[in-house]
Amino acid sequence: MNRDNLLKGDNLLKGGGLVVLAVIVLVFPQVFPNPAVTNYGVFTMIFVTSVVAWNIFSGNTGYISLGQAVFYGSGAYAMGLIAKHWNIQGDAVFALLPVCGAVGALIAVPFGLIALRVRRHTFIVLTIAVFFIFQLMAFNFGFTGSSSGLTSPFLTWPAQTYNNPFYYIALAFAAGTILIAWIIRRARFGLQLRAIRDDEDRARGLGVKTMRVKLSAFVISGAITAMIGAVWFFYINQVEPQTGFNPLFDLTLALMAFLGGYGTIAGAVLGAVIIEPLTLWLNTQPQFSGGSLSEILLGGIFLIVVLLMPRGIIPTGGELIKKLRMKGRPAVIPATTMGAVPGAAATPSSPSSVSSGGAR
Repeated sequence: MNRDNLLKGDNLLKGGGLVVLAVIVLVFPQVFPNPAVTNYGVFTMIFVTSVVAWNIFSGNTGYISLGQAVFYGSGAYAMGLIAKHWNIQGDAVFALLPVCGAVGALIAVPFGLIALRVRRHTFIVLTIAVFFIFQLMAFNFGFTGSSSGLTSPFLTWPAQTYNNPFYYIALAFAAGTILIAWIIRRARFGLQLRAIRDDEDRARGLGVKTMRVKLSAFVISGAITAMIGAVWFFYINQVEPQTGFNPLFDLTLALMAFLGGYGTIAGAVLGAVIIEPLTLWLNTQPQFSGGSLSEILLGGIFLIVVLLMPRGIIPTGGELIKKLRMKGRPAVIPATTMGAVPGAAATPSSPSSVSSGGAR
């Protein structure tokens, strides 16, 4: 009975926490209308979407991808090129987001068919190699604007509330991506992905079509990342090869995931909520801006977390809370006497009765 009450209390607490969190994120631009503050919210939601999309593939399969910027930059360039050649202006460009997602998915298919044939360190090296190929193409192809990049169509939104629509668009993507990740985790598909992470050869022996499953997760992750990359491009009004295909983007996603809790949805979200606002704030400080001190500081934080909490904040914190709640309780629940007469006190058997029982 106590266990049931405890579970009900946990569910109520989690449900109440989610409601409070939903209210906070919904009213954030209204409570803090300053564009400098809402800018934090926009970028945080963009990175929440990106890291949860990264976690759909890398967190579930154990394949650490450092080429996610391929999809992010490709989505941004796809948005700019399509809007430019089709002469789409104003709010109508947001109708192109599914097209940008399709571009990311199309890139993910050959990318995945090549990279997913190898594992571990070789896979990481391959994703980095593909990333630099795309960055070099953006620098050298004329239709991408070469080193100058592309600019986005102009929006005639009020300057004071310009960030608010982008915040809610990015929030919708973040919520949708979290929902997709949650559905995948609870579905048979997610179980197959985690089986690959635990032991891919054994999963294949049990009938899991590992290549198809890995590629499907890779395509989903790439499509979502391409769409949020298109939102990012329209928000900052331009994309260049060094910003669209930025190696720090991939490292930041990995840092967020490992900080919050690698392989968990809540950990990915928490990592983004901590790292991205901290990075933006550091860039506004004179002693950190214009150099690499902010990256060094973030790297130091990452090392500390890995040494002290190698599993991340969420799993470590969950274990600590569990230990505190179980403190003082018996490790094993005593077994009840079956068929005992109500009200009768249980008397221990004497050594003689035990021995005689054993003799019989």
